[in-house]
Amino acid sequence: MLFKDQLFLASQYLAPHHLVSRLMGHAADCRTPAVKNWMISRFVRRYGVDMSEAQLQDPLAYETFNQFFTRKLRPGARPLDAEPGGVICPVDGAISQLGPIEHGRIFQAKGHSYSLTNLLGGEPERATPFIGGDFATIYLSPRDYHRVHMPCAGTLREMVHVPGRLFSVNPLTASHVPELFARNERVACLFDTEYGPMAMVLVGAMIVASIETVWGGLITPYKRRIRHWRYDAASRAPIHLEKGAEMGLFKLGSTVIVLFGPNRVRWTDTPSVRGPVRMGELMAMPA
Repeated sequence: MLFKDQLFLASQYLAPHHLVSRLMGHAADCRTPAVKNWMISRFVRRYGVDMSEAQLQDPLAYETFNQFFTRKLRPGARPLDAEPGGVICPVDGAISQLGPIEHGRIFQAKGHSYSLTNLLGGEPERATPFIGGDFATIYLSPRDYHRVHMPCAGTLREMVHVPGRLFSVNPLTASHVPELFARNERVACLFDTEYGPMAMVLVGAMIVASIETVWGGLITPYKRRIRHWRYDAASRAPIHLEKGAEMGLFKLGSTVIVLFGPNRVRWTDTPSVRGPVRMGELMAMPA
């Protein structure tokens, strides 16, 4: 391993993750034109952001960096695959891993896996429907569109916010930080679908200022305790979202993990490990 990589990994354990992320979050909400314009211009140049796809194509017309970062796309920019019964990709990004959930663990990178139960907040009953099922891990790069959409139609039955660390998420940390995705702060949303239970886990990372859902608004950051919400007739009204509907967004970050139960879906030939994907592309078919 290169010395600079060793230094980077060491800094990940020593850095005050939440303090750094809160400071970045405040900066990203700054409305001072000189400050926000400098941040946006530098970001566009560094990452080569394609603004032609955005509803508002002038990057400096956004009032804050966060508004720019969570920009909406123009109508028709992400057509949904029309294959009957297909499961679509929920985000723009790159598939870092996908495959079976074996013995209650999810593959992270060579030599590393993490606990399905821990990923979903530590309750075995919550994880049971997905044991022996399938997962896909999709990484969003800084230049990507950062809104998250439904892979298939579903009815929300539970949401869980799991506080944790905020390690950076990239191939280096995935290969060297044990249980990375089950250690970082995350929001798990569990749905009932035509394919059985489905979970969408939105994972935070260093400088990720917040995670939002369309029904709950701002979910993170918050006090360092697990919180969960039930959505049924006895507590909150059920929430149904159609395939392709927006379900949440990242303000700076990160990773989405999609889970299905056993023998429910089969990944198509379209996605490939570490291959680029776009929201709306066909990702799976019924098993």
